[in-house]
Amino acid sequence: MTEVKDEKRMGWESAREIEAEKATMAERAMLTKENIKTLLMYSVAFVGLFAVAWWLAGCPFEFTQRLPSEYVVKHGLVGTTNWTIVWYVVFMCAFFEFMDSAGGMGYGTALTPLMLIAGFDPKQVVPCVMITEAFTGLIAGMVHSEFGNVEWSFSPLNETTKLTVLVCAVGIVCVCFSITAAYKVLKVHKVWIKLYVAVLLVVMGICSLMTAKKYTTYRPKWMILFAGLGGFNKGVGGGGYGPVITVGGLLAGVPVKSMVAITSLAEGVTCVFAVGMWFILLSTGVVIDYMLLPSFVIGTVIAAVAAPYVTRIFSEKFWKILVPTYCCILAVYCFYKIIPSVIKKLKAG
Repeated sequence: MTEVKDEKRMGWESAREIEAEKATMAERAMLTKENIKTLLMYSVAFVGLFAVAWWLAGCPFEFTQRLPSEYVVKHGLVGTTNWTIVWYVVFMCAFFEFMDSAGGMGYGTALTPLMLIAGFDPKQVVPCVMITEAFTGLIAGMVHSEFGNVEWSFSPLNETTKLTVLVCAVGIVCVCFSITAAYKVLKVHKVWIKLYVAVLLVVMGICSLMTAKKYTTYRPKWMILFAGLGGFNKGVGGGGYGPVITVGGLLAGVPVKSMVAITSLAEGVTCVFAVGMWFILLSTGVVIDYMLLPSFVIGTVIAAVAAPYVTRIFSEKFWKILVPTYCCILAVYCFYKIIPSVIKKLKAG
């Protein structure tokens, strides 16, 4: 009797199996009772996060104070513990979190500079971005699995899980290194860091578009390089993590739906580490203002759950084109924001 050995599952077969079984978008849009129960469970977790955000927004500690940013001064909030839901912030968070969880990039890269332009202090924005990105990244990674975009397995250890652990480990190490190298040793000016990130996004977006119509050979060792680049970007610039990891995964031969899920989960883990770093900074006298945290939570709650659902509905061919295209759009946006600063820096010598 001949023994048939099962082919090892990599962890990304489920997305293709769903597309094969449910050929139309309408069929893939149908949810089971188990799917709905799981989504309700994650919604309860977001309610808990909002309660914590509401509490922190009221400045309960000495290190939580209302910072006199342009917005705070304009609305007469200086020296108070009052806060409010800023609805345009809610909508901005919802849009960029949706694109981040569905396409693997864009939340911190695009949202942070827009918030600073709107008149908020970096210490009102960056901590909120890190906290919500940590939470939504972990949730989105699990919801992607619920909708069949990816499979996580530790026993036996499948390739998607192994790849996620690799990306997290390398990324965290490079975050530590980049913060130290860029700001303590080399003291690289932030203008050149942002220019580097923009150039890198353009190159990776174009390369990914060139391979979008075919599946490349799987090369997991390439992800060591891309995870390192993503971690470096996160440490020195606060953005540019998702685009590098997601597009890097496509170039390394990982199917797009699963790579988006891997990026979401890996970024969530990396941001948990970043949040820990912020708490360490608090012991050195750094003051943080969580006034915007409730607005951030409301904006990200629906998007983090809805985005993996949309990823499931549209075909993999669609995402193979959209993800690198979106990467190039983010790169153009980065260039638009950075070029005036580069020109000013060059003139200043």
